[in-house]
Amino acid sequence: MLAHIIASGTVPVVRLTEGSPQAAQSRIITSAHRVNPRLVPDLSKPEGGSDFCLVPADDPDAAVPLIIALVKTRIPQRFGLDAIRDIQVLSPMNRGGVGARSLNIELRKALNPAGERKVERFGGTFAPSDKSIQIVNDCDKEVYNGDIGYVEDVDPDATELTASFDGRAAIYGFGELDTLVPAYAATIHRSQGSEYPAVVMPVMPQHHTTLQRNLLYTGVTRGKRLVVLAGQKKAVAIAVRIVSGCRRWSKMKEWRAATRTANPSLRHASAS
Repeated sequence: MLAHIIASGTVPVVRLTEGSPQAAQSRIITSAHRVNPRLVPDLSKPEGGSDFCLVPADDPDAAVPLIIALVKTRIPQRFGLDAIRDIQVLSPMNRGGVGARSLNIELRKALNPAGERKVERFGGTFAPSDKSIQIVNDCDKEVYNGDIGYVEDVDPDATELTASFDGRAAIYGFGELDTLVPAYAATIHRSQGSEYPAVVMPVMPQHHTTLQRNLLYTGVTRGKRLVVLAGQKKAVAIAVRIVSGCRRWSKMKEWRAATRTANPSLRHASAS
């Protein structure tokens, strides 16, 4: 709807087209600026330190162990980041070998294998130190859709799980765990509005149904210090060319234009 309101020409619009001199030194920012006008970002191997790069993977079978190695050892050792708390894997889709669901299972095995103190509910397993994300708003717990927390304790006797969100504890009965899902990997859609110190993003031709410019742009701009694409240059080029296939039909543009014509005060306001 926001795109339709902008297209109506009835509201003031400011477009950021230039960054600061410091931003020009960041390959994350320069790459994002290339994606927007449908240009393929520079995917050549960087010389020295860089905050944006592509690590080649020929297929999903090769991408999964590569992603695990990047998250578990390579990025933490080189950049001093915590594998669980600082690095977020973002996938264009939920399903498939390099989808968020499958990657969550594999990353959990590598980063936080469950001991005996765990609970299995609604197709997921939760154990102390697990990274999890809330998927619905819960005003009583003061935890909201998209909040990332970490499991502190699982109490089988009380049938309760305690998770910490920004230092605030939230207690879940085992029957409420359908509102909490693993978050070692997440979809790019779910990451909107969030930022992470480092992002690892699989980009494979197998994601062809979700390889879209807006998703690539969103994924790249979630990383604050580092973005690593794992996959193929061909997939990046495909994503850059494709605008979201989910077209929204509305009369917002026409309605706004008609309202502006009927009410001169709105016309003057949008022009100021």
